Amino acid sequence: MRFKILGEIQDVEVIASGRGVRLRRELERKYGRGRWRKMKGIALVELPDGTIHKAEIHWYEAHGVGRKEFKIKRLLG
Repeated sequence: MRFKILGEIQDVEVIASGRGVRLRRELERKYGRGRWRKMKGIALVELPDGTIHKAEIHWYEAHGVGRKEFKIKRLLG
């Protein structure tokens, strides 16, 4: 699903890091080596139909690589 994040991501938490990241090898092949972590947070998102919702989003990030592969886990209210 394509979407646009509006503003800052709030309540950021680490879900998994190091070997706990199941897709670590795929991420390293695609984006390069790094200390990969799976993260979650809350943000306002704009969906392709133009509606704006608050949503819980998940993504992967590594130092020197940045944030990659955002996805919406659930819409909130």
